[in-house]
Amino acid sequence: MIPFVLKRLLFGVVLLFVVASGTFFLAHAAIPNPALGLLGSNATPEAVQALTAKIGADRPILVQYQEWLVHLFQGDFGTSWKNGLPIGKTLGIRFPITLSLVIASVVLSAVLGAVLATAAGLRPHSWIDKAVKAASVVLFALPGFWVAVALVMLFAVQLKWFPAIGYVSPAESLQGWLRSITLPAVSLALGAIVMIAEQLRNGIIHADAQDYARTLRSRGLPFWRVALHLLRNSAPASLTVLALMFVGLLSGAIIVEQIFGIKGLGELTQSASQNGDIPTLLGVTVLTVVFVVIVNLLLDIVLGWINPKVRVK
Repeated sequence: MIPFVLKRLLFGVVLLFVVASGTFFLAHAAIPNPALGLLGSNATPEAVQALTAKIGADRPILVQYQEWLVHLFQGDFGTSWKNGLPIGKTLGIRFPITLSLVIASVVLSAVLGAVLATAAGLRPHSWIDKAVKAASVVLFALPGFWVAVALVMLFAVQLKWFPAIGYVSPAESLQGWLRSITLPAVSLALGAIVMIAEQLRNGIIHADAQDYARTLRSRGLPFWRVALHLLRNSAPASLTVLALMFVGLLSGAIIVEQIFGIKGLGELTQSASQNGDIPTLLGVTVLTVVFVVIVNLLLDIVLGWINPKVRVK
């Protein structure tokens, strides 16, 4: 397992280098005059020229790339062109907010998806099985932003159960954090719940038809013990889907954070894109890729623990 982990880490470093480098050149190509975006369309040519020289955007692109890469491998994300603050410090504030939102969504997806899958998979063609299939079609057809707005209108505006906007840190108030994170997490998790449920359901139906399932029942094991065995054997494929969703939810958080007024990575990314703040965009990209590599590595380790057949000797 150790050689495999080292190999995956090396692959992650290569992936980080390729994605970061590609993002650097694409960002500079998409924003050829970042000073204009930083100052606004009403800025004078003199002001644009002065800011361009100040941020070093007038230097050759390869010189900028080399300098940025050297600082990156030293752990320095640079300084924001918009507000002059260290990007590493900003990411340290914003990333935990987005991460808490995504983790809450993933936990909700995994728990509810497993419950629905067990109920549907052990009773195929029942009403709950048909309901899970119907929910999968409906929720995938609905736009994510529409679901988020509908949740706000119902549970925040009309029922007043949860706040409509804002975020409370768990260090400040655990109850306040739960209330502020519930609607955003649910809006992110709805599509993931039905996808996990459908994936697990198919795995449970397949596992339930195997000889070992009949052996477990013949031994008189309780229903929940049999269900746990079936879940474990159908979990690997669903864990892969869940890991992919984890990454996808990071991008989905951009829209959700805007709707709920949460100042996480999503709001930071949109703001940096609008203002032409290339160093901040690069910092978000690098941090996201690092996180994706870590998630995929943990997935491989968990799959090896669940299913010994996939362990690397």
